[in-house]
Amino acid sequence: MNSLSVIAPYKYEGMWVFDDEQAGLIKEPLVEGADTMIDAMITDIPDADKGFRIVFSAAAFPSYQHKLEWVRPELSGNVYRSAELGMEGWLCPALFKYFSEAPSSIYLKVEAKQPAT
Repeated sequence: MNSLSVIAPYKYEGMWVFDDEQAGLIKEPLVEGADTMIDAMITDIPDADKGFRIVFSAAAFPSYQHKLEWVRPELSGNVYRSAELGMEGWLCPALFKYFSEAPSSIYLKVEAKQPAT
């Protein structure tokens, strides 16, 4: 597994979703609080609803901006909390496409997508 992973969420039918063909995920929804955390994290990214990037890892990396801490398992997923944002969000079992087990912390960087060259 990579130490850093990247997804590019975008809005579809009013919901945040992402595609990762290598992981077998197409229009995978981010729901149950994960969506509202995204809304709070992207306020400075123009046209984020058309797509932006989230770089993430279980280990801190130099340019990370947000830290999510594991709170509890819930149904088949896991709940994480951002102390900075004062929010919790549920991450569905798609989390295990990137991690073998739910990490105690997830470090994130949100940024605008770079134009295609």
